Amino acid sequence: MSRHRILVLMTTVVVAACVSFAARGAASSNEGKETDLYSPSRLADGTPDFRGIWQARTTAYVNIEGHPAEKGLAAAKSIIVDPPDGKIPYLADALKQRAKNYEDRTSADPASNCFQAGVPRATYLPTPFQIVQSVGNLAIVYTDNHAYRIVLPSGIPHDDGIDFFMGDSRGHWEGNTLIIDVTDLGDQTWLDAAGNYHSDQLHVVERYTLLGPDTMKYEATMEDSMVYSRPWTVRLLLYRDKNPGARIIEDECLEGADGLWHHMSPFDAKAIVHHDYKAELEAAQKNP
Repeated sequence: MSRHRILVLMTTVVVAACVSFAARGAASSNEGKETDLYSPSRLADGTPDFRGIWQARTTAYVNIEGHPAEKGLAAAKSIIVDPPDGKIPYLADALKQRAKNYEDRTSADPASNCFQAGVPRATYLPTPFQIVQSVGNLAIVYTDNHAYRIVLPSGIPHDDGIDFFMGDSRGHWEGNTLIIDVTDLGDQTWLDAAGNYHSDQLHVVERYTLLGPDTMKYEATMEDSMVYSRPWTVRLLLYRDKNPGARIIEDECLEGADGLWHHMSPFDAKAIVHHDYKAELEAAQKNP
């Protein structure tokens, strides 16, 4: 089976059958005050309704510490809110690796080489993602590389020692805020295109809070004692795509003449892979 068909099948399965997701109330005092400012619509079990197509309107994917203006790209401030200086608190030796990553960023960025983006990077890519939710179920499906995450209940232990590009997610609700604890992320992804990185010890805690019907606050706190001197946090806004028929566009990577996989724009005609599913089904029925 081709790489494309496997990825499409995996995404379809996730959308069709999410695994049970437990809700839990009782917000902390600070979060309770914040989330009371807006009362979101809810599912039948009382949990906030996050369903929809969401996207960040930021260029944090270039460099989460901020970047100067470039041709066709406006300057941007750091999305790091802690530490206050907007810088990642790297250990001294880790700064050397970050510098090397930056020097080799054009060819070494895992995302540009068709690796899934990882967490939290997938959230602020310049492409939308979809939150799929029903009573007791929640998953996040991304545009790039058919990536997805199933958010399991926080009462289920993490899968230890198994590295996933998108990590292993456990979630619960605190008031109107969805909190997702992510581990098992491996070390094969970066945090942006500037070479900011982590080890396989990265632990991410995400917080999703609706500020209005079409605006969501996203926070992610990173902890990795192999690379950072202390935990640190990013914050940005996500916006709902309200256009009629809004959907996740099928994104592709194709193998080039050099034998390497190359990420292609979903709007590039060469990126569209056509399948005759009827013919394939008939062939499978003839040769079970």
